[in-house]
Amino acid sequence: MRRRDFITLLCGATAATPFAAGAQQGERMRRLGVLMPFTADDLPGRARLATFVQALQQLGWTDGRNVRIEPRWGGGNAGDIRKFAAELVALAPDVILADSSATVAPLLQATRSVPIVFTIVADPVGAGYVDSLARPGGNITGFSNFEYSITGKWLELLKDIAPRVTRAAVLRDSTIAAGPGQFGAIQAVAPSFGVDLRPVDVRDAGEIERAIAAFALDSNGGLIATGSSAATFHRELIIALAARHRLPAVYNNRRFAAEGGLISYGTDFVDQYRRAAGYVDRILKGEKPADLPVQAPTRYELIINLKTAKALGLEVPATLLARADEVIE
Repeated sequence: MRRRDFITLLCGATAATPFAAGAQQGERMRRLGVLMPFTADDLPGRARLATFVQALQQLGWTDGRNVRIEPRWGGGNAGDIRKFAAELVALAPDVILADSSATVAPLLQATRSVPIVFTIVADPVGAGYVDSLARPGGNITGFSNFEYSITGKWLELLKDIAPRVTRAAVLRDSTIAAGPGQFGAIQAVAPSFGVDLRPVDVRDAGEIERAIAAFALDSNGGLIATGSSAATFHRELIIALAARHRLPAVYNNRRFAAEGGLISYGTDFVDQYRRAAGYVDRILKGEKPADLPVQAPTRYELIINLKTAKALGLEVPATLLARADEVIE
């Protein structure tokens, strides 16, 4: 570059700087808290957050320019999640994004005024988070990850892929409203499939291992892992136990099948984060969570792991393969 051209470019940049700085100073920086129940190195969790940040940017909100995003990662530890919930509330953010009941409950204990948008919550009304789906009331709204009627689909899929199953251990988190709710919905349809159920709590790794080992002593058993942060946190153990005891298993979300589980059917979680950005945008622009209805899922996905099916000696019906959104080989 010639010296004259360099001086011209430098002068132009210098002249433009005060204008750009003035534009940034004139735009109020907003603060957005994010509370995730996973570890900071959890790849699916980071992918969800990245999708949310990208969707926000498309709506005009850029981290570091007009919004400061404050993520916290609970690592599956209830004590840490409560600590981070209080920490985020103390920052006085304009809105907080929360993943699942594991983070929503502690946040609502910490604040009833800071706006909260949740994702992946099964029963926000039953849990007492909102007054109703149509008019949430209070400071919270968001996106539910399924209706209880879908839980019967898990038992149907278990029978489709393993017709000999007559007993099913249902892994659920009894400490959240959706835990007993999901089990009850499966229990309601179990007689029509000729399957006896046994609930297994997923809060403690030792309890999970002992309960599944005892369950596997009898033949014709299978597993259903219902939706909860606790089940997701213990997924490696649950998948390993299903393989060790040769138990066909149906899971509530894709990461189980992607990591070696037999079959999963559930909400597209990444899509929920994309949609959540729209609600955060509306709240930042002045709307109230109380006036934004809780939205149901719009996308479900069926994932089948053929490698696991072969290891279990199962032949997946062609009709089931044809319905799958993804087949892992």
